[in-house]
Amino acid sequence: MRIAIAGIVHETNTYCREQTPLSDFRVARGDDILARRGQESAVDGFVSACEEFGVEPVPILVAGAQPSGTIEAGAYDGFKQEILMGLRDRQPFDGVVLTLHGAGVVDGIDDLEADLAISVREVVGAHVPIVATFDLHGNIAQPMADALDGVLACHHYPHIDMHERSREAVRLIQRMVNEGLRTAIHVERIPVALPTTTTFFGIGQEVLAYMLEAEGAADVIDISWFHGFPYADTPLVSSTVVVTTSGDQQRAASIAKQLGHVIWERREAFQIESLSATEAVSKAVNAVADESNRKAGPVVINETSDNCGGGAPGDGTHLLRAMLDAHLVNACFGFIVDPEVAAQAHAAGVGRTISVRLGGKSDGLHGTPIEADVYVKALHDGALILQAMGRGGRLDLGPLARLVIEGIDVVVGSKRSQTFDAEPFLAVGIDVMRYDIVALKSSNHFRGYFQERAREIVTADPPGMTTLKVEVFPRQHTSVPLWPLDANAQYE
Repeated sequence: MRIAIAGIVHETNTYCREQTPLSDFRVARGDDILARRGQESAVDGFVSACEEFGVEPVPILVAGAQPSGTIEAGAYDGFKQEILMGLRDRQPFDGVVLTLHGAGVVDGIDDLEADLAISVREVVGAHVPIVATFDLHGNIAQPMADALDGVLACHHYPHIDMHERSREAVRLIQRMVNEGLRTAIHVERIPVALPTTTTFFGIGQEVLAYMLEAEGAADVIDISWFHGFPYADTPLVSSTVVVTTSGDQQRAASIAKQLGHVIWERREAFQIESLSATEAVSKAVNAVADESNRKAGPVVINETSDNCGGGAPGDGTHLLRAMLDAHLVNACFGFIVDPEVAAQAHAAGVGRTISVRLGGKSDGLHGTPIEADVYVKALHDGALILQAMGRGGRLDLGPLARLVIEGIDVVVGSKRSQTFDAEPFLAVGIDVMRYDIVALKSSNHFRGYFQERAREIVTADPPGMTTLKVEVFPRQHTSVPLWPLDANAQYE
């Protein structure tokens, strides 16, 4: 059995000012795809499952970029044509697995995933199974599902199960080929724009439990709950439930509608209070002083509104400024994206004091630069290995610098990324477990590492491109009224 592996992965924030060019993508071809073993990623899941099940993996092309603005048309078309040509040249296949995101937007194309899935189907024909895996922050529509035989989103946020879903995709293709299994897929749209919501506890965990329970039915192959990606202005924005059954379309629709009402009836529970940077710092200080909390570990402040993982610049200064204003001691921040300051620190060297304008350079929304004399404590090349979500994957943050600003240790990176775990801190000699307060930029992926290690987690939501206040974004292209943007939104 031969299964082709391909994909284009991008979470597109259409509110970003700049488009995403070809140069922003990381591209793997051929043996580079097969070398992704041991990384707990979607691609690793495909490759490892093929080896486990005795399937020949046929690597074509996988391209991905950090969440950012609308993809340049030429960049997408080049990747698409290379995938289609690779599939034509290396046929026949017993199946195709695609790694996608679900929120890809190209200049002139609102639904990257539908465009690519339909094109792949035209190349391989009607009888070759195509199964795709997704990030759960996809905005999904039926035309894409109609071109596929399986739509498998990760269940968890943080996305700790991407590789597991890829294994299920390979297994599904095996069943379709060996057992003659045929699938039916229904996409149920719920007219809500949800803020980023973890599945580790609370309402996210509660709703996921309903999905997983329904997935246990004998005729149900998969249930994927797409939370949706609210930081885009396209007709597709919403939450969706996608149900795959063993050939019964009406059954798939019935289950999806029942689960759609589970989300709709609990929509108010997804709305949480947003704390300003100052409020979050005050709450963290109180948590440190709370002697009734006997749990060890630091109090973590996550700046959700400046999350590179949703398209934000990562150079916001709101939270760091609030920490400086509070004159915190035994606190650290990791990290702020500012390649100019990182380069300045590397040029000066460890042990030097330099004058910097840190952060706040992308736009006015995320704050103004912090002007200060800082001490260069440590330097690093920024080449890291992920230790929690995506374990084993390589992360290149570019030159890193540890600066001391008014007693606070601040890590400065050169390339956009959210903080997934403690590696950016450890790289420059910071043991987060020895600090009272640890601040970082991420919405929920950091929980894969910090959830069990933190004494308490406080979410800061100052102005930013990935704020939890999804209603503040202007909408010109929504196809139906969305709650909470429109109080009159209805779900029938």
